[in-house]
Amino acid sequence: MVLMTQSSPAGENKNARYSISDLAREFEVTTRTIRFYEDENLLQPDRQGRQRVYSVRDRVRLKLILRGKRLGFSLSEVRDIINMYDSNPGETGQLQYFLEQIQARRAALEQRRHDIDETLGELDSIESQCRQRLAALG
Repeated sequence: MVLMTQSSPAGENKNARYSISDLAREFEVTTRTIRFYEDENLLQPDRQGRQRVYSVRDRVRLKLILRGKRLGFSLSEVRDIINMYDSNPGETGQLQYFLEQIQARRAALEQRRHDIDETLGELDSIESQCRQRLAALG
């Protein structure tokens, strides 16, 4: 499965149904988290009375939401990527947009890594100066 496409895994029953508890257990999130994504219109479960019934599509979307969040994308960015699948230019546009987002995210992380390395170097230098001064005083 490509990182952000909405195809279901091979062999999965396209008519499978899941309860909110099933999904919470599978993805190790709270039911409140799933309801939040539903409130954000990222998931659209059917209802049987008061019970939410999630489709394979909802399950895949939840997986993509969680993957996007884990990769550091905002919920808005995840929404844009997922919603592109259902609109023109479809999966091709979705993947191109996702690649652009990956490049931007990678650049931001590399800049943060550079900044952290620089700060650690400065801390090493200051620590060394402090130790030298303490040794001179004591």
